[in-house]
Parts: sequence; C-alpha cells; structure tokens
Amino acid sequence: MSEHHFHLKANWPGLRNDVGEIETANLKTKVSIPPEMKGPGVGTNPDEMLLGAAATCYIITLAAIMERSWLEKESLTMESEGIVDVTKGVITYKKIIHRPHIVLKRNAAEKEIELAHRLAKKAEASCMISRAVQGNVEMELQATVEISADAEEKA
Repeated sequence: MSEHHFHLKANWPGLRNDVGEIETANLKTKVSIPPEMKGPGVGTNPDEMLLGAAATCYIITLAAIMERSWLEKESLTMESEGIVDVTKGVITYKKIIHRPHIVLKRNAAEKEIELAHRLAKKAEASCMISRAVQGNVEMELQATVEISADAEEKA
C-alpha cells in the first residue's frame, strides 16, 4: 500500500463574515463565504474549491485515459458547474456538472468519436474526487466531441 499525504494550513482570524487564508505546497489564497451566501466574497470559497477539485481531477483523468488509449486530441477544455441548495438554512452541495469539450485531430474517424465519448464517461467513474463524493453529490456529464475545424476547411 502506498499513501500520499497532502497538507493544508488554514488561518481564520475573525468571525463568520471575515476573510481567512489557506496555504498548500502550491496554492496560497484568501477564503471567505461567497456573496450568494451573504458573505464578503473575497478570494475563493469551499464551494469553488470542491468544484475545482472535481474539475481538475476529472480533466486530468480524462487526458490520461485518452493518452493510454492512443486517442489524439487537438484540444481538451472544460467548463464545470456546481449547484448548491440552501433550504431552510441547510446548505447542501447538490450537483456537479462537467462539460468537457474534446476536439480530435482532423483525421479522426467515427470510431474515435465514439471512443472519446466512452472515455469521457470512464474518466468520471475513475476520478478520485468523483469517487470520494459519490452518493453525496450528484455528478452529471455533458461531453461534446468534435473533429478539428481544420478538417472541415480542407475536406
């Protein structure tokens, strides 16, 4: 068994609507409650941090799976959305939606488009963060796969 340990230092000098700081080996930022939840909105917040963790884990996992499958891409970009429900004072992280946009090389065939869709789904199931929140936060995937525009211009 091999374990990896990650560390975070946090400082919260004030009360609810003040601003704190967090620091890891590669990230240092201010944190506060977002304005949507009647906070000051300075720096990032836990909702964005969870969305960021889920999105970066997913896109890195997808890129790795595509590489192992020899599926060449022109580009891989993504937008993700986190939905937080506040009902009767109870805050629940309800859903995360990933919208990856995979652009394949101009010579990609139909089977490679299908493979890209399959790998997009597989990355969701393989991502460590997706697995960590499974059963608590609904995960939704809306993948777009297309062939590079260069192919259309030269075809």
